[in-house]
Amino acid sequence: MLASVTIAPLNHLLRGESWARKRLQPCAGKTARFRVPPFLDLALTVQASGELSPAPTEAPNDAVFTLDPGLLPRLLACDEDAYREIRVSGDSAFAEEILDIGKNLRWDVEQDLSAAIGDILAHRVVRTGESLMRWHTGTIRNVSQTLLEYLTEEQPLLARPTDMHDFINEANALRDKVANLEIRVKALTNQLL
Repeated sequence: MLASVTIAPLNHLLRGESWARKRLQPCAGKTARFRVPPFLDLALTVQASGELSPAPTEAPNDAVFTLDPGLLPRLLACDEDAYREIRVSGDSAFAEEILDIGKNLRWDVEQDLSAAIGDILAHRVVRTGESLMRWHTGTIRNVSQTLLEYLTEEQPLLARPTDMHDFINEANALRDKVANLEIRVKALTNQLL
């Protein structure tokens, strides 16, 4: 059931991007398994058309992608660094193809909305959504900076990065002095014996 719910949107995206289907067509018949323990274990097979279908239960896994649950939001936000944290095993060429397509596949929200509500309204809805996201991101960044400044400067519950750096340097210098003192004490002890 999970496979059918997942495959429909993926195939919709692939139908909108012919380049991605063309790149998947040479991989027809190969199976990719996606694991997000403990929530998801999904195997998909590439069809001759370049679209995806649920893998037969006896199909061997050509590539296995294992993701930590915390990676999913980062992947949805198009964080390039998140792709490096996916553990991959199996056919490396097939896996690289899947990862590269995943990095570059984009949903054209405006195109899909225009079919339902018209071009002009779809354009306005998407632009309004983008403006809200920018406002939301900016607000979160500003509140975080203000809170950090309050907790480090006005109500010092947190140490400033420069203070931590100075503390680490002083602790390292003290450690080196203690090590030198230990060497001198051992040398003096050896001389007395």
